[in-house]
Amino acid sequence: MIQIGNTVISEEILDTHFVCDLKKCKGACCIEGDLGAPLTEDELLILEDEYENIAPYLSEQGREEIEQQGLYVLDEDGDFSTPTISGKECVYAVWDDNGTLGCGIEKAYREGNTPFIKPISCHLYPIRITQTKEFVFLNYHKWEICDAACSLGQSLKLTLYKFLREPLERVFGKAWYQELTKWAQESRM
Repeated sequence: MIQIGNTVISEEILDTHFVCDLKKCKGACCIEGDLGAPLTEDELLILEDEYENIAPYLSEQGREEIEQQGLYVLDEDGDFSTPTISGKECVYAVWDDNGTLGCGIEKAYREGNTPFIKPISCHLYPIRITQTKEFVFLNYHKWEICDAACSLGQSLKLTLYKFLREPLERVFGKAWYQELTKWAQESRM
């Protein structure tokens, strides 16, 4: 484990090779699992403010589910997440012509219609954040649906923390990321 300030980072994040391979996984992380994407309290407000800008990028079925369930749901553990369609894909996920799931929020962002790129839990995946009063823990979530991503990362010789630079900087800042990079380079010599 590595500690930078109040963050504790699993060394797997430095060592695991990983690059999303949507051609192979087809966006399975948007449909697999027990719940939708975890949301922070800040993201609840962002969804409320930005939904009008995001809605045109969602499927009709996704919009209908949001009308019924709301922009987010509270799970049995007291955490907020995105609603799902029939317990499967996230309401914000959209199918493309190749049968791959992508994020409607991210599509709206890429087209300049919202400043919100996507929930941080999605942007950081497969890094999961757990927070206590004193520390923020970053761990690698290994899931067989991402085996192709590990293979692609291995062939490109790209590790998880490098692949996820943008979302890591989004959450922790550029100085934090530079410190992580420095630590990774010095410890891996």
